[in-house]
Amino acid sequence: MTLLAAAIVIAVAVFAAGRALLAELRAAREESAKARALAVMQMFSAGVAATRVDPRAMLTWQPLARTARQLLPTEFALLDAASGRPFPFNADEVQAAHAQWTADWLAWERMHDAEYKLKAAVLEQEVSASGGSAASRAKLEASEREKLDLYQRRYQEYVQVAKALQALGS
Repeated sequence: MTLLAAAIVIAVAVFAAGRALLAELRAAREESAKARALAVMQMFSAGVAATRVDPRAMLTWQPLARTARQLLPTEFALLDAASGRPFPFNADEVQAAHAQWTADWLAWERMHDAEYKLKAAVLEQEVSASGGSAASRAKLEASEREKLDLYQRRYQEYVQVAKALQALGS
């Protein structure tokens, strides 16, 4: 009977050691996942800041986040749970980037219009003072072409980025 009791004691000790080892392995895995999640959070902090300064940055960072989310689902699940929303960007933030891009466009458009109205007024005064010389009229026409060319280039960029941001939000 002593041998049986010794075998039971050894079996219980092995079982307890196994459970303790499994608990330690589980804790180490959880700590490792947390460390990787913190590394992901640190990596995306630059992207979050960049998108707040320039909405176009969302076009780079959101696809990277989507890819990283597929590669590291456990880490992103931890970050989502900790922040209470999808990390690093949610649909509202993509929509806010689109709204900011539109607001920036409208502000640029007003500034552009005011700048070229002033240029036109100065050049019209020059045309008037020169008696309508060909050189003065040419400067005025060149200013109008410059205004339209710049507007068209900027508008094309606005439309491309706005469509891309809208597609990200879908």
